[in-house]
Amino acid sequence: MSSAEPYISENPRPETRPVIRQLDDSAINRIAAGEVVERPASAVKELVENAIDAGATRITVEIADGGKTLIRVTDDGCGMTPEDLPLALSRHATSKIDGSDLLNIHTFGFRGEALPSLGAVGRLTITSRAAGHEAAQIRVSGGKLEPVKPAALRAGSVVELRDLFFATPARLKFMRTDRAEAQAISDTVKRLAMAEPSVGFTLRDVSGGGDGRVTFRADPLSGDLFDALHGRLASVLGREFAENALKIDASREGIRLYGYAALPTYSRGAAVAQFLFVNTRPVKDKMLTGALRAAYFDFLSRDRHPAAALFIDCDPQLVDVNVHPAKSEVRFRDPGLARGLIVSSLRHALAEAGHRASTTVAGATLGAMRAEQPTATGAPRVYQMDRPSYGARSQSYAAQSPGQPHPASFNAPPSPGFAELAGAYSGRVTEAAEPPAAPGQPSDTPERAAPGAEALPLGAARGQVHENYIIAQTADGMVIVDQHAAHERLVYEKLKRQMADNGVAAQALLIPEIVELSDNDCAGLLGLADELAKFGLGIEAFGGNAIAVRETPAILGEVNAEAMIKDILDELSDQGESQLVQAKIEAILSRVACHGSIRSGRRMRGEEMDALLREMEATPHSGQCNHGRPTYVELKLADIERLFGRS
Repeated sequence: MSSAEPYISENPRPETRPVIRQLDDSAINRIAAGEVVERPASAVKELVENAIDAGATRITVEIADGGKTLIRVTDDGCGMTPEDLPLALSRHATSKIDGSDLLNIHTFGFRGEALPSLGAVGRLTITSRAAGHEAAQIRVSGGKLEPVKPAALRAGSVVELRDLFFATPARLKFMRTDRAEAQAISDTVKRLAMAEPSVGFTLRDVSGGGDGRVTFRADPLSGDLFDALHGRLASVLGREFAENALKIDASREGIRLYGYAALPTYSRGAAVAQFLFVNTRPVKDKMLTGALRAAYFDFLSRDRHPAAALFIDCDPQLVDVNVHPAKSEVRFRDPGLARGLIVSSLRHALAEAGHRASTTVAGATLGAMRAEQPTATGAPRVYQMDRPSYGARSQSYAAQSPGQPHPASFNAPPSPGFAELAGAYSGRVTEAAEPPAAPGQPSDTPERAAPGAEALPLGAARGQVHENYIIAQTADGMVIVDQHAAHERLVYEKLKRQMADNGVAAQALLIPEIVELSDNDCAGLLGLADELAKFGLGIEAFGGNAIAVRETPAILGEVNAEAMIKDILDELSDQGESQLVQAKIEAILSRVACHGSIRSGRRMRGEEMDALLREMEATPHSGQCNHGRPTYVELKLADIERLFGRS
């Protein structure tokens, strides 16, 4: 095109002026349905929340073909009168608020959009009965309302949605497979089940007709809040989560945080086991998720994610839930207060857990040790006699005792040729063996509980194998400790305490480095200047949109200040906070701890091994190394006996 030719727009201006029109109710409802009902799981969420708001104690959800052809929600709530049914299908008609205060909300629903939206895109039937009234039924199909008619129902409500999105077939093209949609519905019901332990939930898949099959069931629980919640989490998230979860209960300035958070050694490869609730409403909030990640920041590697179910209770005036049509996002009046409460409460709980590690570590160990089962079917099982009493064992030891004295340890082998064999391995008992007890007297042999084991959770050291693993005997089992990983964590915690006490040394730059930023980035970074100064990074305004980096953490050595500043800004934009400087410093401390700890391959004396065990018991977070891996495995005697067929 030559410079003389005029440019012709591909979208020419219309010749006539556009006319503003008022959309009819049917179109309005279909537009609203696109915001409220994204997929079948969204419809289930809205209907189940309505049932909970109606005071239901038992809710049954039935679906077919992933909810595309049928969603039926039955509850025993307060129900509706025949006069209420047409009004319930009108836009912005609700019994949950009066419209005078949109912040003082105590129910799941309040917008009055769900039922009319569902009726606009599907075939909706509502059958309900309120106390003292006759049951009634109303139907709406593609936005066309039918008259109310009598029905048969004992109490509560039955809401049936068939052929979702039949009125908007274009939406059906965006649906996933029946299995994927059914899984999304299951996740939705489970989240609501965690929020309401006192309500019973049943999810049934009736695809293909008949009674179908129950895919999820949670009976109503009563009693103490934490007992009921713990029981519900066990049924929803599994027994392993309940066994390895720490109780959380803390309050600050009108906000209460409670729930359960798993030990760091019970981590997941993705953030699929993180459930957050605000005033019992399931939410997905970047700020809250970031706070959860920050609490576990020092205990998990970047490719591992914590598991938790946390509930925030506060005055509804302190949080705005009316920021998204699906009500899945919230806004706190003071987000820093909520974030700080999560971080401090979880870190306090993890510190109180001390050296505790998750039981799944022992389970995995037992699974790896389990002998391969015989392939022949019907092979007879080999049974062994019951474990003898201590008295019988003492007499047996005395009868089997040879005439010559026992060697003091594996390091002093009893016969020629065994010395070379013993030297090739590192299994040792450092203490001299006690002589066997006389018949009828209590035995003090190592087969009994270690002295003082009842007061020592990690037991007493009995030996070392392969110059890296300490074997300790506890009151009811044994412990295998990775000496390098354990000591690495102990040294790391000591270095962090020293850094907290003395601060992070800052290295002043001979020539300050000037970094040009945008208006927003410059203002946001200067707002964090005091926090960054705690970690040895000194910045100040340099005029315009520039900042001057005058100090960097001395422990990091020579750094690219501009690159660090930009990385911090990227983290702020993505997560709303930055832990980059702290992460770099603690990574250095971790490497120092790794190089300064007991190395694999070093033989340890008995008193050294016992001292390491005692320090682990007294040091928080010693159950996992600096990378989130377990530092020890505990095996119960009953589990060991099952490995050998003694159970």
